[in-house]
Amino acid sequence: MSQFPRVRPRRLRATPAMRRLVAETRLHPADLVLPMFVREGIDEPQPISSMPGVVHHSLASLPRAVEEAAEAGVGGVMLFGVPLEKDAVGSGATDPQGILNVATRVAADAAGGALVVQTDLCLDEFTDHGHCGVLAADGSVDNDATLARYDEMAVVQADAGSELIGMSGMMDGQIGSAREALDDAGHGGTALLAYAAKYASAFYGPFREAVQSTLVGDRRTYQQDAANGREGIREVELDLAEGADIVMVKPAMSYLDVLAETAAMSPVPVWAYQISGEYAMIQAAAANGWMDADAASYESVLSIKRAGADTILTYWATDLATRLRKGHL
Repeated sequence: MSQFPRVRPRRLRATPAMRRLVAETRLHPADLVLPMFVREGIDEPQPISSMPGVVHHSLASLPRAVEEAAEAGVGGVMLFGVPLEKDAVGSGATDPQGILNVATRVAADAAGGALVVQTDLCLDEFTDHGHCGVLAADGSVDNDATLARYDEMAVVQADAGSELIGMSGMMDGQIGSAREALDDAGHGGTALLAYAAKYASAFYGPFREAVQSTLVGDRRTYQQDAANGREGIREVELDLAEGADIVMVKPAMSYLDVLAETAAMSPVPVWAYQISGEYAMIQAAAANGWMDADAASYESVLSIKRAGADTILTYWATDLATRLRKGHL
């Protein structure tokens, strides 16, 4: 009898039970974090047109959405605030009664410790010019003046109950500066998530609608160039040296190589953010009947996990977690 082929990989693909048994990568509900937008001045959820299925929450609708995420087993929620008024320095970001800080208190109360309440720390949602920092006289983003605002934001967010602060502004030195401010204010237990390798990307497009951005121009002087992989690792190393508790690569899909290299070298947890454009592409294709949204969303998030992410921020978090718990994946 012929001995060829003796190696038959198909043996381990023969049945669903066998495939499940030998799976190299497993996704768990706690691996997922749900980004949420909370908008000032609305009484009920408002759809975000470029992100079908995602809404602006009101303070009234937020608690139940947080509870649903917790019931599904989601690991955390990341809150973004959408204020009614904006100014040059993003004053609303450091107002204890500002929308993000009020929402944090509401979410923390609703979560009851069942998941980790996290907050985005960036000025872009709060500035009238739409940049992530304070502008200098020549219109450029003033790195060190911005750090002072970030330090204030970090303390106010921690005061409001944020357990983990997402430093997303890509200012040089932001992790070390915020860490010192938090420690000095008695918030030594508040963790810092470094958006360490955050790239300037076309895939942020729908997010601009979600935060009602007023940006003119771009953020290429502080977010990274898509051409540079080694630079991403350098940014990770700098944030680790400054005391980051977690490092993140963003976006996920187009930067899986950077994610994999980060996972190979990082001594702290590595996260990735499946951003608005990645979500919107699949939703749009599914709406046109071109692909199965359930299957594609799972495969896309699984690929991020396989590349090395310990945790993934995704707008499908509650949906995926629910399907995972029910054994539908």
